[in-house]
Amino acid sequence: MRALRALVWLAAGLVGGQPLPVRAAMPIEVSVPSLDRRGDVPIDLPGFWYRTEAPAAGGRAPAIVLLHGCGGPYDRPGALSKRMHEYAALVNALGMHALVTDSLTPRGERELCTQRVGDRAITQTHRRRDALGALQWLAAQPGVDATRIGLMGWSHGGSAVLATLQRGHSETEASTVRPAFGVAFYPGCADPLRRRWQASAPLLMLLGGADDWTPAAPCEALARQAEGPPVQVETYAGAYHGFDGTAPVRLRRDVPNGAHPGQGVHVGGDAAARAASHERLRAYLRERLARP
Repeated sequence: MRALRALVWLAAGLVGGQPLPVRAAMPIEVSVPSLDRRGDVPIDLPGFWYRTEAPAAGGRAPAIVLLHGCGGPYDRPGALSKRMHEYAALVNALGMHALVTDSLTPRGERELCTQRVGDRAITQTHRRRDALGALQWLAAQPGVDATRIGLMGWSHGGSAVLATLQRGHSETEASTVRPAFGVAFYPGCADPLRRRWQASAPLLMLLGGADDWTPAAPCEALARQAEGPPVQVETYAGAYHGFDGTAPVRLRRDVPNGAHPGQGVHVGGDAAARAASHERLRAYLRERLARP
């Protein structure tokens, strides 16, 4: 393992009167065994391990797995995206460890966004197994509270959060470590809604009201039908897919999926929704931290 050589500086902003972390911690490159296998051998996922420097009671701190979307975790080959650095910094500042994993590269893929859903070789089954493997890896690390490890994902990774939190699923039930909570930014909820999905742990979904890639309405309906652990939803009016980023909104005609297949999807940041979602995320994670 080796430390990444460069620190990534992020744009500063104010959220709820508090500045966003302006510098991501220096992650350590690690290898994380998935529960998915190639033959008899587990698939090893490239991982990036961000340890919090905040003191933890008893020497152990909660942790969270950051699950990338259909574009993967990189801005360019081998360089983690600004989003991953930013959220790792946010999580670390709250006193939680963070682990980023890469589900695409070990399977020979660079992105899934331009592939039709039915044609993708990497499915939510693969993402679930990757998430469960990451949970087990984290639970074995010194300084991690194995009873408080959660998942956070974006888009395809947000759907992976739902897949891993699915109550009663045999793979999750058989896992030695299960997610204690989940956060999903603009996941795809149409399929879970049809399957009458139920949560095995508390979940927060952060959605864009104008999202035409993974619309908010099925996720809102999913929360209404939820029984058991609470499923909370925040929908930001007028916000598109990727609202928590800073890039301007653009139409991606290369995406064949979405609410209107063949017409493309809108993707881009919304300053108000970005600030509000960061504030809501912090509050939610503090709730998790406050629980024994």
